[in-house]
Amino acid sequence: MGECISREEAFELLKKYNKEPFHIQHALTVEGVMRWYAQKLGYGSEADHWALVGLLHDIDFELYPDEHCQKAPELLSKAGVSEDIIRSVCSHGYGICSDIKPEHDMEKVLFAVDELTGLIGAAAIMRPSKSVMDMETKSIKKKFKDKRFAAGCSRDVIEQGAKELGTELDSLFEDTIMAMRSCEESVNKALEEYHA
Repeated sequence: MGECISREEAFELLKKYNKEPFHIQHALTVEGVMRWYAQKLGYGSEADHWALVGLLHDIDFELYPDEHCQKAPELLSKAGVSEDIIRSVCSHGYGICSDIKPEHDMEKVLFAVDELTGLIGAAAIMRPSKSVMDMETKSIKKKFKDKRFAAGCSRDVIEQGAKELGTELDSLFEDTIMAMRSCEESVNKALEEYHA
């Protein structure tokens, strides 16, 4: 799949509209998680494409939170991003701030893992290790049930995402923890460089 924008250009674009380290970290995490899922689900040749969508999915969230997924098409098309990436980016807000339904497996994964990476990330910060490397699925199950923990992470969206993917919640938790492990080191390194 030929990309209209390089990874470097996409990262510069992200940083143009996002300054908060938390938002940069989330984008980098979702990028890595999407790459992992592409490999797992047999879309290895499209892994760069999946990752790019993950990196850009919240492009408009920091500056335009009330227009999330509404402003993204304008920001992305202005930068020469292709229509298929724009569509996928907007589909992750389906039912909340977008009426574009996730159709492709990649869009369904993005929909399912966006909120979940936030929940797992919040749980990781609470651990002595501050890492997902020693995290187990059962601790996420517990955090998931506690509605007060990371209250901003929609449990309904995560459940709907698992259903769309045709997978059990436990499997989604387990896979997403593994996916976050796969990119934790590179995300931390990129954040150090971002702060430098």
